[in-house]
Amino acid sequence: MKNNEYDSVEHLDSDLTLMFENSKRYNVPHSSIYKRALKLQHIQQIKRKELLQRDDDDGDSMLSCAASDTSCTKRKSHKKNTKKNRMKALFASVTDAREAGTGRRLCDLFMVKPSKKDYPDYYKVILEPMDLKTIEHNIRSDKYLSEDAMVEDMKLMFRNARHYNEEGSQVFNDADVLEKIMTERRRDLGPVTDEDDAVSSKMKIRKTNMTLKKSKYLTPLQQKLNELYESVKNYTDKRGRRLSTIFLRLPSRAELPDYYIAIKKPVDMEKIKSHMLANKYQDVDALVEDLVLMFNNACTYNEPESLIYRDALVLHRVLLETRHALEGGEDAYVPDVPRLIQELIRSLFVSVLGHQDDEGRCYSDSLAEIPAIDPANPNKPPLNFEIIRKNVDGGHYMRLDVFQDHMFEVLEKARHLNRTDSEIFEDAVELQQFFIRIRDELCKNGEILMTPALSYTSKHLHNDVDKEKKQKLPKEIEEDKIKREEEKMEAEKREESVGGSWQLSAQRTYSQDCSFKDSMYCVGDYVYVEPAEPNLQPHIIYIERLWQDDTGEKWLYGCWFYRPNETFHVATRKFLEKEVFKSDYYNKARISKILGKCVVMFVKEYFKLYPEGFKQEDVHVCESRYSAKTKSFKKIKLWTMPLNSVRFVPREVPLPVVRVASIFAPKEEKVDKEEEVTENTDETKVTDCSSIDKEREDVPMEMTNGEAGCQYYEQLCYNNLWLKVGDCVYIASHGLVRHRVARIEKMWMRDGAGYFFGPIFIHPEETEHEPTKMFYKKEVFLSNLEEACPMTCIIGKCVVSSFKEYLSCRPTEVPEANVLLCESRYIESEKQMKRFKGLKRFSSSAKVVEDEIYYFRKLIVPQKEPSPLLDRKIEELEAKFADMTDEELEELGDDDSELDHSLPRMHSSLCGDMDIMTYAPPQSTKSLKGLSKKEGSKRKINMSGYILFSSEMRAVIKARHPDYSFGELSRLVGTEWRNLEGSRKAEYEERAAKVAEQQERDRSHYMTSPRAGTPVGALIGVVPAPTPMGMLNLCLPPVSDAMTSACRSAGMASMTGIPAQLTGEPLYPQHPLLVMPEFPGMPYFGINGIGGETGAGNILGSQTGLGQQAPPAYPGQGQMGQAALQQPSTPLFVSPPAKSQRLLHSDAYLSYIEGLTAESSTVSKWDHTLSVKKQDVRLTKEQESRLPSHWLKSKGAHKTMADALWRLRDLMLRDTLNIRYTHNL
Repeated sequence: MKNNEYDSVEHLDSDLTLMFENSKRYNVPHSSIYKRALKLQHIQQIKRKELLQRDDDDGDSMLSCAASDTSCTKRKSHKKNTKKNRMKALFASVTDAREAGTGRRLCDLFMVKPSKKDYPDYYKVILEPMDLKTIEHNIRSDKYLSEDAMVEDMKLMFRNARHYNEEGSQVFNDADVLEKIMTERRRDLGPVTDEDDAVSSKMKIRKTNMTLKKSKYLTPLQQKLNELYESVKNYTDKRGRRLSTIFLRLPSRAELPDYYIAIKKPVDMEKIKSHMLANKYQDVDALVEDLVLMFNNACTYNEPESLIYRDALVLHRVLLETRHALEGGEDAYVPDVPRLIQELIRSLFVSVLGHQDDEGRCYSDSLAEIPAIDPANPNKPPLNFEIIRKNVDGGHYMRLDVFQDHMFEVLEKARHLNRTDSEIFEDAVELQQFFIRIRDELCKNGEILMTPALSYTSKHLHNDVDKEKKQKLPKEIEEDKIKREEEKMEAEKREESVGGSWQLSAQRTYSQDCSFKDSMYCVGDYVYVEPAEPNLQPHIIYIERLWQDDTGEKWLYGCWFYRPNETFHVATRKFLEKEVFKSDYYNKARISKILGKCVVMFVKEYFKLYPEGFKQEDVHVCESRYSAKTKSFKKIKLWTMPLNSVRFVPREVPLPVVRVASIFAPKEEKVDKEEEVTENTDETKVTDCSSIDKEREDVPMEMTNGEAGCQYYEQLCYNNLWLKVGDCVYIASHGLVRHRVARIEKMWMRDGAGYFFGPIFIHPEETEHEPTKMFYKKEVFLSNLEEACPMTCIIGKCVVSSFKEYLSCRPTEVPEANVLLCESRYIESEKQMKRFKGLKRFSSSAKVVEDEIYYFRKLIVPQKEPSPLLDRKIEELEAKFADMTDEELEELGDDDSELDHSLPRMHSSLCGDMDIMTYAPPQSTKSLKGLSKKEGSKRKINMSGYILFSSEMRAVIKARHPDYSFGELSRLVGTEWRNLEGSRKAEYEERAAKVAEQQERDRSHYMTSPRAGTPVGALIGVVPAPTPMGMLNLCLPPVSDAMTSACRSAGMASMTGIPAQLTGEPLYPQHPLLVMPEFPGMPYFGINGIGGETGAGNILGSQTGLGQQAPPAYPGQGQMGQAALQQPSTPLFVSPPAKSQRLLHSDAYLSYIEGLTAESSTVSKWDHTLSVKKQDVRLTKEQESRLPSHWLKSKGAHKTMADALWRLRDLMLRDTLNIRYTHNL
């Protein structure tokens, strides 16, 4: 839509439909995105119908227009042409404008954009280039929907010209003139009428609705970005001054080239606004990052005592406060790790207890009768599933391995107390194997939770079970043998007790079937038998034998099946509906006691098949056998009961697996009472403690370089606090806002006292940094301190994570408030923060309990907070500026916008006993005509003690740190000033006041002198930067006469009478040097660099005019054998050229003043330059990048460009000597 690529509404409608269909196809139907797509698609359909109906209503008028001799088309064409003609008229007013007097076309430089090859920096400074050729093309191709769009492009083109070029240059002035001409021409054309709009009244209404809709349907992100940007842009202080004005546009590279050297990433508010319009910010943090960068640049480039510095801090605070308000005061969401661990443990526990077999039987039911106290270890705390359940519900498990140890203890106890062929043993093995499988799924094999519990796998379980079976099987075989013999003897006794022996088989008549009450009973049938006691359910017997005794009485013999209420079991055990158990009890019964037939089916067939001819209540299911002797259940693996005559048919619908509670299960009231009793008795210890800790032990270790009498430990309990090597702890720190953090790298016991050794972490308020610097919440810095501390100073435990770990994971046992972030090391000597790879890692032995680590499914986004110094610094600066009037503050703002931006923190190093420091104002870029009265009258120096101190300390610090950048040097200067004693600061302020008075007198003198209208840059005696070959001074012992003569012949300046300014003393403003034509700020040396009198070698040429000798640069300073500096009577001043590449005063002055040394009276070491050899020099990459490689087109046959320049230097020296010898000079 922005690029006008839709030819009709149908095209837009099809794209919207495609987008919604894609969303519905990819997402799950119940997801929120799917539901939103449906809702938006419904709104789209309603709006489409509305638009179609509106078009139908407009059809009559359109038809009438078409029928009336195409009058409607003509009218639209006329309106379109009228709008286009207005644009052409405005365009022509710009292209036809000419300069009065010369007739020069003012638009020539605006026709096409600058060449990227000739001006590569233009496209780095100007983000949206625009030229007249592009505007003309847009007018012809009807790309402008309105006249305002075309005028906006014109204004953009003029703004770009003023931004890139210097104020006062030809292009700058032409842009101003052309914009005025365009504005006047538009005013002459009059306001845009209804006929010029090229839209009907109905279209106007639709356009208005679209505009309102656009503002109404701004995305939430766009609304936040706009609100954040506008809050910074529109902020005003108590005096009504808008602080963002100075930050709207960057200074041009031509005006302040040093700004782009000191600031690596320049940015302004217009650039940020363009990024917002281009939707380059994906979140609020990206916008905040750019705004913070802009404020950091201002604080880095400007002095801490300046107004711009203070404005940057205030806007920085406004930005953070607005952002905090937009986010509702909420921090970035950090998952609650302890709660997630407890949910994981709860899910695992529920899954294990609910694990069922194919018939729906819970394996945990058989384990419910496991005693809480282990008979083999009665001293151990009681533990069973019920106790574990209470611990899980109470949230007492903070570690998965502790929960696993408890679960495995119960399951292993079940295995130890039961036979290998018992149901409990098999169920315990199955549950333990299922536990391991679900645990690995929930932890994703360590991707979600890294825990020592994962070290126990199914392989370990199988090995343990096999080992246990090998130990138990021989004993169980022997027990089975004895049991079978006992059962045989008991069976014989039962036969004898009923009055007969099985050996008297002649008295019995056996048969396979018999009849009773018109029913036939066969061997293999299941029958109901009258109970031995009244009010009981009938017994179920499986008929194995039938016979008739000698008296004619019929009998049956078989296996008895027990109902659940006829067995001993725990009250929590659940049973299948109609379930019975095959017992180990066999006995006979009279046929006359039979009540009827029934069927007992194996569990695997019961749910699928149904016996024909039986009622539902007479069909029972059997899954396990029951031992009355051991009172235990065992699951039947193979059904061995003989088949009978019953026919089974498939069920129409398989029966659902339903388990019911035991009849002995207590009611809810009883359950509550029992829970209260158990909580008050056996579980007192569990409920009292907040969490169950992992069992640990002291782990001593051998230290090769340890001290005598010290016992070192890997893991140690001290004052009820378990510590291990690598842990971080809070240590008591008196006098600090927050306690410091230490890391344990060694710990030992000596004479009953504990000690540890390790590095110390400090908080942001303990470091020196810029007030605009932002820190992560809970961020600490690794310091250079490494101390041995007594363990009595430990307050508590914490965790210091690297940046990557802080985003991705957390230890499970440490509260979030005690998780700290560290990604940098603070170097106290350099007052800097540097990132480091990470903390030292330790490998512990197997006895040391490692931390459990929970990994987030999605990385968190940590929030940054302002420096604790921000509010304090703002209060200091507001107190400083509070007493100033509005006019003084306005003047200070003017000075900051010109002085502080053009020459901030660029003060030279002077002598320690200096009494007066001269001031070099920045070179103005305005023409003589453009210098306003206000700027000329209010241009004054704000000298302070800090500026004076900075002038002395900068070179000293630069000598100590030659590789530091400009901003880093400025920070160190500010640090030194803050650490200075109050008395020394008072001395500097007193000296600064004297310098300011002298400067005020000089300024008033020049304002009344005939040269008061001279540009500021021309008033300064700028000393040129050193030439590539260095400056020569004949006062110094020459390397050779030939060299000296050759250099003189080559046109280099003779500096016998070098002025005081080249010996390290600044030049007074009232003694300007002659300026070379076309090179402002450079002294004029005369022809070939030699004055009118070659013998004198005066840098100003021959003495003319008054002939008065200028006073020395400082009171009491002698001439030192130098020629007197004469003030010329008619100095030559020229206007600066309009080129943006011209040399600025600040560059020349800085190069000159930093090149001065006490050992030499010249700027360059020219004697070293002439005598140096290639093999003696090793250039760094930075030095190689500064070489004048543009002198040569290529390196030719040399290996590097440096070798080629060395060769060029040798050839030039050789040719110079040859010329000298040839011409006998």
